[in-house]
Amino acid sequence: MDVRQRPSWRSGVGPVTGGVFAVLVLLMVAVGGVGSAAVVVPSLLAVAAVGVAVFAVRRGRLGRAAYEERLTEWAAAQAAQAERMRIARDLHDIVSHGLGLITVRAAAARYVTGADVAEALADIENASREATSELRHMLTVLRAADDDAVPRRPVEGLDQLPAIVRGAEVAGLRTELTVEPVGEVPPGVQVAVCKVVREALNNSARHAGPTDVRVRVHRDGDSVVVAVADSGPGGPRRSTPGAGHGLIGLRERVVGLGGAFSAEPVEAGFRVTARIPDGGAE
Repeated sequence: MDVRQRPSWRSGVGPVTGGVFAVLVLLMVAVGGVGSAAVVVPSLLAVAAVGVAVFAVRRGRLGRAAYEERLTEWAAAQAAQAERMRIARDLHDIVSHGLGLITVRAAAARYVTGADVAEALADIENASREATSELRHMLTVLRAADDDAVPRRPVEGLDQLPAIVRGAEVAGLRTELTVEPVGEVPPGVQVAVCKVVREALNNSARHAGPTDVRVRVHRDGDSVVVAVADSGPGGPRRSTPGAGHGLIGLRERVVGLGGAFSAEPVEAGFRVTARIPDGGAE
């Protein structure tokens, strides 16, 4: 079944039934009101009309039941597709962030000596362990038959933004974080803000290398706005295989929350901005 197109229901019972009744009426008129036929034929026509009506009702119910079955299958396919997309986004967040940091840090370690080598290897090891732990947890969730049996991890919140920013510094980014008072923010919005900051920092590390990055989170009316802007690389921005999928996933996540998302070059650098509505603040 094509999950992109909603099933439609068209019943041909109505036109057929109307045509049959029209024929019966014409026969009634043709017979007229004279003789024995005027008594017998109307009775036969009445019986035929009742039979046609019963057939139309039964046929309509069967068609409706078949349509509802197709609609249920379509809805299940839509839900499965949405779940696959969600899993793909989460896997991308884990793999791209972890491996991106490892790759950038390993590349930078080629040009250091002495104690800096040990520090670089320690950063690579920590990033590898964290990415492996996240992947194992996701596989555990996917394999579990009972969701209640899976230990839940704390939901990311705005208070974890400093740790996320510090984690990007091992890739050589020189970060500046500004979080202005935003009031009470729903957990779903906080998770989205953390996802935007993490992926934007990872994008800067992959494509710009060691550079200055400014992260700002503030409120604008009934929305929380997060902006991540880098100063750009010393040379042209690097392109890596699969580039852009993370930003596409971010756009889908933010738009799914009713927000707006943009990712665009700004002067020599690149800026990611997400405006996520949260229902307003007091």
